[in-house]
Amino acid sequence: MLPRSFSAVDRDGGAVAGTRLPASPAWPETKETVISTGLSPQSWAYAEHFVPEDDVLRSARARAEEVGVSPIGAGGGATLRFLAALIQAQSVVEIGTGTGVSGLWLLRGMAPNGVLTSVDLEPEHQRLARETFTEAGIAPQRYRLICGAALEVLPRLTDGAYDLVLCDAAKGEYDDYLRQALRLLRPGGLVALDNALWHGAVADPAQRDPETVSLRELGNSVREHEALLPVLLPVGDGLLVARTAP
Repeated sequence: MLPRSFSAVDRDGGAVAGTRLPASPAWPETKETVISTGLSPQSWAYAEHFVPEDDVLRSARARAEEVGVSPIGAGGGATLRFLAALIQAQSVVEIGTGTGVSGLWLLRGMAPNGVLTSVDLEPEHQRLARETFTEAGIAPQRYRLICGAALEVLPRLTDGAYDLVLCDAAKGEYDDYLRQALRLLRPGGLVALDNALWHGAVADPAQRDPETVSLRELGNSVREHEALLPVLLPVGDGLLVARTAP
């Protein structure tokens, strides 16, 4: 959570008051590079949970905890629902089914006849996700759950047929997910990548573990991609969203 005045984040995702942001191509450091916000920890928590989750989503989160899955946060889920509704998504691909938390948020924002295609390596996760969707009253024809390795399944999906692709699986494969997403998306479609801040590590140049480096480089690639219009949203663990060229 964020204190009243901050300018960097530590390894655990907390803010480090009175420090300066690391220099980057997008944000060169100067003596004046200091952020001051009026966002208190209470305000941050209020915003993160501004859209409340119902019993179905809470049950899905409980299942996720039981099987060791870390679903997208409430703020990120609400953002996904908003984005799906904004573009009136008919077809969405989700990489990483989990227990259905993000999938349910997406389905609730998609067009009434929209179809979610969700890919996960674990059949037990998808069984639990199906329970979630059933409890929420989602018709079976509105989702298809494909069990398998994402990089084996995605190449079999149709080019340019999807409105939105959510990436929330193996962080070391995000570069490959992005390449597949750009192939799958229609012009003007959206790609969303969860955990883009990676518990505060991405913003800390001293953190050089493989997953952090991979996510940091991915962010740079998305930001510099000529065909993408990106935004990094500080909801949950960071949601990186980009729109493809129309």
